[in-house]
Amino acid sequence: MTRRLFGTDGVRGIANAQLTPRLAFKLGCAAARFCGDRIVIGKDTRKSGDMLEAALVAGLTSQGADAYLAGVIPTPAVALLVRQLGASGGIVISASHNPPEYNGIKFFDAEGYKLPDALEDQIEAYLHAEGGDGDVKMGAAIGSSHAIDDAEERYVSHAADTVRCEGLDFSGLKVAVDCGHGASSHTTPETLRRLGAEVVVANDDWDGTDINVDCGSTHPDVIAALVLDEHADVGISHDGDADRMIAVDEQGNILDGDFVEAICAYDLAQRGKLVGNTVVSTVMCNLGFQRAMREQGISVEMTKVGDRYVLERMRAGGFVIGGEQSGHIIFLEHNTTGDGLVTALQLIATMRRSGKKLSELSRIMTKYPQTLVNVRVADKHALEGNATVAAARADAERELGTSGRVLMRPSGTEPLVRVMVEAADAVQADRVAHELAEVVERELG
Repeated sequence: MTRRLFGTDGVRGIANAQLTPRLAFKLGCAAARFCGDRIVIGKDTRKSGDMLEAALVAGLTSQGADAYLAGVIPTPAVALLVRQLGASGGIVISASHNPPEYNGIKFFDAEGYKLPDALEDQIEAYLHAEGGDGDVKMGAAIGSSHAIDDAEERYVSHAADTVRCEGLDFSGLKVAVDCGHGASSHTTPETLRRLGAEVVVANDDWDGTDINVDCGSTHPDVIAALVLDEHADVGISHDGDADRMIAVDEQGNILDGDFVEAICAYDLAQRGKLVGNTVVSTVMCNLGFQRAMREQGISVEMTKVGDRYVLERMRAGGFVIGGEQSGHIIFLEHNTTGDGLVTALQLIATMRRSGKKLSELSRIMTKYPQTLVNVRVADKHALEGNATVAAARADAERELGTSGRVLMRPSGTEPLVRVMVEAADAVQADRVAHELAEVVERELG
């Protein structure tokens, strides 16, 4: 059976292995066919970005579409630029938090939203049937590429305005930032400085091979150490394409997306801006998050994992905030996708409005012990239907009872099965998670 090309966040793989220039060319052709004739392209700092960008542009222009190149820029900036420039779609070349050898290609529609599964299925069918080998343009009908010279400025100005419109600034605050050698290296420090903050930065350079390596949102100990060393008021750590962030309070405590969403949702509710008195999260959200929201009279709607599914539920219900534990937070008032910079700004704005330190605000939630084990497997899709794994899971759920839970799912971007166990007792959560991981590895590895 042919595996689906698109994962939870576009097409990903090791560059020049699974994700080849030929595939990128075909995806460029598909973008012209299904998204339109004016496509914005942005990328993160991976060395393979230039190669894949060239192939995408070739595919687009061969079909008569024009490519508008934003250069190295965060994913949410592409969503913004599509809307500001009246483009017909957008493409981001990034593998987000994945290692440097990976890359990815994901699409936005004309409104700056990620494509629904149904449209991705149509694109896959097109690639298998034709894939750019037909209907190419000739002569004057061939498309062209154009540089967007003010791409960074447009994004920085927009992000800063989300705070300025509330009459706030960050003067007197010291903010530490870990850019992860990624796409936020210019935009996040510049925006914070424009808002008056004193900014100390780590990992804001890059060589194309160091993105996410021992830094960024998947290594929050780096920003925690920087906050303590610099006596900062708050720390912000981004992934490679800066569509997510992890925060650190002034005491060096790491606050994941559940904490950030809880703090910001409560702030919105206090200001009468939490539509439907509801937040959206995924099945991965901590039990502590669910209980904290319930105690504040806020409803939680949960989706399957992936910020695109969070966004779909937000749009369907008219809700204004949704997010993931990983740090993807969507503020629909300000952008159409997860935006690490906007999230950081809204979190700091909440500190400013309340007059409280981040450690005080984070007391809204007590996190349940949670162990996540990533098991590398030969076929992640074989998880479903494996009787031995299912029996082991059932045994674990009986042991945990109502004070914990088990979640097992294939990764959307890597050859992994993610095993998550949550319990009131950390030792129990860790033991059960690793016991289940051993079963998964034995059966599927």
